Formats: sequence, structure tokens, C-alpha cells
Amino acid sequence: MKRKLHRIFFVYVGFWLCLGLNATGNAAEKAPQPLNVKSLTMGLVFQNPSEPVPEPLREFVNYVARKVSSTPAIAGTVVVAPTASQLVKLLEEKRVDFYMESPHATYLINRLGSATLLLRRWKGGMGEYRSLIFTNKESGISRVEELRGKMIAFEDAGSTSGYFMPKLLLLNKRLMLTEKPGLDAKVATKEVGYIFAGTDKNILNFVLAKKVAAGAFSNDDYASVGEKEKSAISILAESASLPRHLVSIRKDLPAPVAKRLKEVLLAMHEDAEGRAILQRTDNTTKFDLLPGGEESMRQKLVELFRFRGKK
Repeated sequence: MKRKLHRIFFVYVGFWLCLGLNATGNAAEKAPQPLNVKSLTMGLVFQNPSEPVPEPLREFVNYVARKVSSTPAIAGTVVVAPTASQLVKLLEEKRVDFYMESPHATYLINRLGSATLLLRRWKGGMGEYRSLIFTNKESGISRVEELRGKMIAFEDAGSTSGYFMPKLLLLNKRLMLTEKPGLDAKVATKEVGYIFAGTDKNILNFVLAKKVAAGAFSNDDYASVGEKEKSAISILAESASLPRHLVSIRKDLPAPVAKRLKEVLLAMHEDAEGRAILQRTDNTTKFDLLPGGEESMRQKLVELFRFRGKK
């Protein structure tokens, strides 16, 4: 009887020891492994590189660098490129590890394979957005096809929602677009002329003042328009939705670093300090996984933007 009790005792103890070892093993697997990264650099396309980098962006990259590496003295830096092509060069030279950009700029930078998509960024509190083409209600225009022989105002040549998306929408309607030097330029009857207004407010004012037949901006811009102005315009068309912003990493970033960077960004909004920094960084809500995955999103950008050169 005693021998039987001893056997039961040892089986019992062994069972709980195994559980303890498994728990310890699982905890070890989940715990971040030491990662000796000496620096982490974020690229930024900034048309005027002489201007100082906004302080919230420096805060952001310092926080991320500190969380990514086990090295106490890691440096988080921001490198400014005046154009997308310059950022490509910095990625290829390994002088930039990751960057955040709008969908069209991301397509331009990643299309030759210098970087790959990592995450979606909820910028301005939005995960996705779309473009709207609108007109003055008094214009008598009810369809985008009626813009032939007239002028439309876009934001600027680098804007996804204020230029590329609405331009592609019009191209898909088989309309021919031609950039014009100013509001007074002549527009042929078979074309749609366009000018760049610089800001969404200028676009709205041009439409309300009937200086242009139509304008284009994002649904986010539309949401900020006053009720009086909203009642004076009508929406002619809207594009499909796209991620508001995207995060990409250089193609040869070491896998452990890429994995940790992804983990840090995904968890950033769950940390009080991280959440406050995100708020100061263009009202970023969070980072999340790419809808449909990296390959699906990459293909979507390719299909959407590969015909951008057409007039």
C-alpha cells in the first residue's frame, strides 16, 4: 500500500513539474529575445528638406527604436528625402530601414522592389479613405462625363486622394485630361482641363465661386466642410477605398528586426506613452495588419496605379 502511495505521489509531483516546465518554456517563447540593434532609421519624403523635421516624428522614431532594440543607447533617426526616387536610393543604400507614406507614394517607392509593405497606419483617425469628385449644385452638372470642355481642380501632384485617385476615376470613364497653366486657360471641347489648387480649402472655394466646374478631395476633407458649404455642392462620383497610410520596410531589413518592428508598431496604441506619441503624430490611432495581406495589397496598388502616366 505504501509503495502504491509513493508511486501516486511521484506521478502527481511529476505532472505538476511538467506543467511548470511547459509554462516556463511557453513564457520564454513569448518573451522578446535580446536584439542588438544599434540604430533604426525612418525615411521621410519632404519636399523642402531645409525645414526641420516635426518633433512628433522624432519622438515617434525614438520610441520605436527604443522598443525594438535591447541596446540601451540605440539611436532613432529620421532621414529626409526631397522626392520618392531619392528615398528609393536611401533604401537601396541601407540608410533607411522603414518609412510611412500614402498609397500612391508607396507604390512609386516599392514598385522596383526596394521595399515591401508591412502594416497599415490609421492616420488622422482613419484606416481607409476615398476620393470624391464634386461640383456646385448650380452648375447643372450631374455626371462626370459632362466635365468635357470644362476645368477641374485637384490638390497637388503628390496627393493620392486629391489627384491620382480622382484622375484615375476620370480616365476610367474614358475622359482625356490635360493640365492647364491657370484658371483662365482654354479647354478644348473633347478634354477635361485641370489645375492644382494647393489645398482642399482652395478647391472648395474655387467650386463654390464657379471658377472651376468641379473639384476633388477625400471623404475626410468633405467631413470637415461646414453644413452651409455642403448644401451648396453635390457629389458626382467617388473612388474605391484605399488605406489611409502604409508602413514599408527596406527589402533586406534583417528578419528579426522586421518582426520586432512589426510587433512594436502593432502594440504601440496599447501603451500609454505610445498612444500619446501616436496622437501627436498626425492623430495616428494605431497600426494594424494589411487588409488581405501583403501580396494582396501590393497587387491592389499595382493594378490601381500602373496606368498613372496616361493623359
